[in-house]
Amino acid sequence: MARMEGVSDEAAGFITKQVYRSAKSMSGKVPDPLRLMAHSKPTMFAAGFFELAWQKAKTVDPVLKDLCQLRVASLVGCVF
Repeated sequence: MARMEGVSDEAAGFITKQVYRSAKSMSGKVPDPLRLMAHSKPTMFAAGFFELAWQKAKTVDPVLKDLCQLRVASLVGCVF
């Protein structure tokens, strides 16, 4: 559980609501890390651009990308 509350749908601004809508269409719900990043718009946009670039990268096998992502997450102690 996060130490702070994420930005709710009601408290979100226009741009944040659009980002939430996009996230809902891709995964069915708004992920909690996205709600937390919405407190800082530059952080939210940077993470979004990184995710888009990660999805568009085609030079590495997708299975290898997923394995690398899991390995890095385990090295830094990420619980996600």
